[in-house]
Amino acid sequence: MAKHEHVRVAVIGSGFGGIGAAVRLRREGITDFVVLERADSVGGAWRDNSYPGCACDVPSHLYSFSFAPNPDWPRTFSGQRHIRAYLEHVTDTFGIRPHLRLNHEMLKARWDAEALRWEIETSGGTFSAEVLISAAGPLSDPRIPDIPGLADFPGKVFHSARWDHDYDLRGKRVAMVGTGASAIQIVPEIQREVGRLTLFQRTPPWVMPRMDRAISGVERRLHRALPVTATLRRGVLWGIRELQVGAFTKHPGELGLVERLAKANIARSIKDPELRARLTPSYRIGCKRILLSNTYYPALARPNVDVVASGLREVRGSTVVAADGTEAEVDAIVFGTGFHVTDIPIAERVVGAEGHTLAESWKDGVQVLRGATAGGFPNLMMIIGPNTGLGNSSMILMIESQLNYMADYLRQLNVLGGRAALAVRPSAVNAWNRKVQSRMERTVWKAGGCDSWYLDANGRNTTLWPGTTAEFRRETRRVDLSEYEVIRAPRTAPAERRTPKKKETAR
Repeated sequence: MAKHEHVRVAVIGSGFGGIGAAVRLRREGITDFVVLERADSVGGAWRDNSYPGCACDVPSHLYSFSFAPNPDWPRTFSGQRHIRAYLEHVTDTFGIRPHLRLNHEMLKARWDAEALRWEIETSGGTFSAEVLISAAGPLSDPRIPDIPGLADFPGKVFHSARWDHDYDLRGKRVAMVGTGASAIQIVPEIQREVGRLTLFQRTPPWVMPRMDRAISGVERRLHRALPVTATLRRGVLWGIRELQVGAFTKHPGELGLVERLAKANIARSIKDPELRARLTPSYRIGCKRILLSNTYYPALARPNVDVVASGLREVRGSTVVAADGTEAEVDAIVFGTGFHVTDIPIAERVVGAEGHTLAESWKDGVQVLRGATAGGFPNLMMIIGPNTGLGNSSMILMIESQLNYMADYLRQLNVLGGRAALAVRPSAVNAWNRKVQSRMERTVWKAGGCDSWYLDANGRNTTLWPGTTAEFRRETRRVDLSEYEVIRAPRTAPAERRTPKKKETAR
């Protein structure tokens, strides 16, 4: 039987959120913690997504921790291989390896109200922890739509986040389902080698040129010799994106110029007016994430590519059928259909103080305080929680803000002393979410005329933050104890345990 381990803090996941949490814990002087990871290595989304062409759409010097600058990024927009290597480097540099519990998938976590701790069952053993940090992230579990006939398809089927590198696509007839950030990177890479590529597009994305280039050796040497130059570079990248936020959150009409530039980008690469019409969105730019690519449109114009302006409806043997009736014979189906974002599966595995799962408590809609704490789940914190996503900047900025909140949360528990827990007040959760959703109404994500993965089943945007990263940092700098109830462990044991034993008389 696997042994039981008790720690002060258990962290779920080893992507940017989990590794960041681990580093911050050590910097706070906390070493009694574990990082539970279901895979055999760290990396999170940058480990799982290894598809051809996988890269980041945020500049490298902004898509890294402020406490772990990397002067040696090879490109202005780095690829998956280099980002994953960066996370491995951070793990080693800050001494996180001893805390890792790889191949430990979190199966169930239950709050023990009497002991004031979390009881955690994993695929590699059991744990208990005073504080549970969920850093599983919203891009962890691939979503494949329920397509009639898919189970009987005789060819190969896989999701972009579970790429089958053993399957040779050369000369094959391939169906690419979806046109999100992954698909626009995959299409140009596989178009060159497949026999025929059929792209199923429910909604065309807005695509802007990718201003990518190699970072010169001179630049890298300068950043190594004078770290302040890399800090300045990061600051400029951050500042530009902060200035853009107002157009997304308050004045969507200001995005008109950007939209005209995006249309010009389509016209440069797509000369066929019919294809150009199929690839031109009808919603305001920014309503869905603006994608970056210099090769996507040229690939779609190649003679071995068919763009079907409709989603995949069913599969009949080797034939894929679109909603508009278009059919194609294919050997493989690749899904670039995103992830379970507003219905994260881990929510079904976390059981709170009232015996309900996190998913059950969110049945009427996801609600948390400051993207971190949920009502009914004491001493549970989330990194990259609801309404912390960004539409135009680096998620690492948001992660570091949440790490500040996590650190102060743990300090408050220290100040309280003894066996104690913090339970967020429902009134605080409701007030915070009313404010966030009120601000959301003016944003391009709500008013832009699209149906995006940012929205839940009720049409609420529970994914993005409707403000600047500086605003979010101010909102999460400190824990406001008035938003929490302090829970104390019972001071005395049950009556039958309180009766002292009689002292034996020495003979």
